Amino acid sequence: MTPPRTGTLAVPGATLHYETLGSGPVLLLIPGGAADAGLYAGMAPELATRHTVVSYDPRGLSRSPLDGPADTPRADEKVSVWSDDAHRLLELLSPDEEAVVLGCSSGAVVAVELLARHPERLRRVVAHEPPLLELLEDPAPHRALFAEVRETLRTEGADAAMTRLGEGLADGPGRQAPAQPTELPPEIREMAVRMHTNLPVFLGRVLCPFSSAVPDLAALRSVAHKLVPAAGRDSRRQLPLYGPAARLAELLGSELVEFPGGHLGAVESPKEFADRLLTVLDRPARTDLP
Repeated sequence: MTPPRTGTLAVPGATLHYETLGSGPVLLLIPGGAADAGLYAGMAPELATRHTVVSYDPRGLSRSPLDGPADTPRADEKVSVWSDDAHRLLELLSPDEEAVVLGCSSGAVVAVELLARHPERLRRVVAHEPPLLELLEDPAPHRALFAEVRETLRTEGADAAMTRLGEGLADGPGRQAPAQPTELPPEIREMAVRMHTNLPVFLGRVLCPFSSAVPDLAALRSVAHKLVPAAGRDSRRQLPLYGPAARLAELLGSELVEFPGGHLGAVESPKEFADRLLTVLDRPARTDLP
């Protein structure tokens, strides 16, 4: 398999590591959670038959260091800043052509913000399970869970916090959260080590502020034909993951598109996920949305 080309981009407050593969129109992949560019390694080769696939490590994660000493106390991360980072990557790598974007989880929150602020740069945005809790009828229990996870990180560490998050996302009484792949694909294993190192950033500075972000629905309604709210078939019982995407589709008068797998479908079923993504990107944009 051809290795991706790598590069760096200096942005205010950080230096971003990015990777590109293939040729053609740019498809920007925005990772979520504690993941980095490696999240999409399993499906990038298939996507690269049609696109220049761009993936990157968000600021403060893995190979995208923040400016200043590593032990400097950091404030919560901001969706608007991460959206600016994504926009700068597009300005560098697709300066003269509209791009398409996939964001997953907190990366989908960034993708939605990117579309609201820079619709002229984008042809289509697929937002897979953005945890936009404020779109739910009753976000309070889910906000409380995420706040508890952050406090558990502070008092007991990252592993205990992830255990609490998994328990809180279990899809019903007596059920367990969806199982993670027990045997990671080779191209994902290296990222798994980096992800564990990234957990304090995600759990401590991303989870709460990103899930409490309020999308600009007025701006999105005017470009609703470019947005594809998406969720995994296996996430239907997980309200804080599936529910915001469904509600976003309802508010914008668009269709919720289901993808294979659950919240980590891009890792669980990379080929099937990539096939579904390419099919969605090939669809003509609807012109009958409000």
